[in-house]
Amino acid sequence: MQRSLTASLFCALTALTPLPSLAQTAEPAQPAAPAVACGGDLTAFLDGVKAEAVAQGIPAAAADEALAGARIDKKVLSMDRGQGVFRQTFLEFSKRVVSQARLDIGRRKMKDHAATFAKAEADYGVPAPVITAFWALETDFGAVQGDFNTRNALVSLAHDCRRPELFRPQLISLIKMVADGDLDPETNTGAWAGEIGMVQMLPKDIIAYGTDGDGDGHVNLKKSDDDVILTAARFIQSLGFRKGEPWIQEVTLPDNVPFEKSGLGGNLKAQDWFALGVTPRDGNTNFGQLDAALVLPQGRFGPAFLTYPNFAIYLEWNKSFIYTTSAAYFATRLAGAPPYVKGNPEPGLDTDSMKALQTKLQALGHDVGKIDGILGGGTRIAIQKEQQRLGMPADGWATPALLNAL
Repeated sequence: MQRSLTASLFCALTALTPLPSLAQTAEPAQPAAPAVACGGDLTAFLDGVKAEAVAQGIPAAAADEALAGARIDKKVLSMDRGQGVFRQTFLEFSKRVVSQARLDIGRRKMKDHAATFAKAEADYGVPAPVITAFWALETDFGAVQGDFNTRNALVSLAHDCRRPELFRPQLISLIKMVADGDLDPETNTGAWAGEIGMVQMLPKDIIAYGTDGDGDGHVNLKKSDDDVILTAARFIQSLGFRKGEPWIQEVTLPDNVPFEKSGLGGNLKAQDWFALGVTPRDGNTNFGQLDAALVLPQGRFGPAFLTYPNFAIYLEWNKSFIYTTSAAYFATRLAGAPPYVKGNPEPGLDTDSMKALQTKLQALGHDVGKIDGILGGGTRIAIQKEQQRLGMPADGWATPALLNAL
């Protein structure tokens, strides 16, 4: 899960292939000098971590237990420096992750744990499909949780001077989990960036939002479905989820939509879109007073959605537009929505052509971020502006026609 540091092991490409998390993909600028201690002799570094933990009220014995035998895992550091990039289109990605098998398992989970899901919605306002979709995409309901020793992963990343200010607090939190009897430092495994359990949370967030759903006195996100459900609901609530409101809604479009108003930066009400002829496929116009953005993952000829304020929690979880839209769509399917209408999107650009387009956009004064061949948020905004300037439908989709026009 994502908030400030929190990273996720997004096991969404296939049942066994994790996607890079936000803490992996959104690489911060390197500080001139680390704000916290890092590097140097490992023993001295661990002594400093212990002293900090004790200063925060954690027993010295727990720190000794947590850090005994800690080592640098070079594979963790290699993973941190060799993160992949996300280049699939919405249709490609969503087709692979929103599988019939995941839908079937998700619906069975919602039925088998109906009482816990009801408590999650009553206490935290988060409905079962939203929780279940994240549960599915994070680890395939616990099937793929990662096999890195969590203690060693966090020691490696905290000792490394690339991002110690992010990972040292997580290492301190892990020591607290050891002190509370909620983690065995020798045997606990998870993702390479230190995430634990079926919804891949970091120690600091487990301490803050972990909820005992099965009544055993502990929070076990690796094995307890009930703990997972309530903890995820509590965390999602903390991100600002609004009870009783939608998150995303598939729509059909008339030919004369003002596409320049589309995109996540739009500021219309849903009722304004309805008045323009944008029509919900489910026929539900009860939320017309809510702010709504028209999102077109593959342009005006592909699937179309209205996103509501609750969609923001998906962007808190992960900044990838394709991932978040797919996760939100998955939740609607679990809630009973039909498969989206694929449409017939215009062909997009390959990586080299996308880089060429980004280079042209940058030369025109647009901020597209890194020239990486990825159709990210900054590139979409720049595309819309140029499409509008050129008299083209401003749907934010990168096409050969736009590249040629520029």
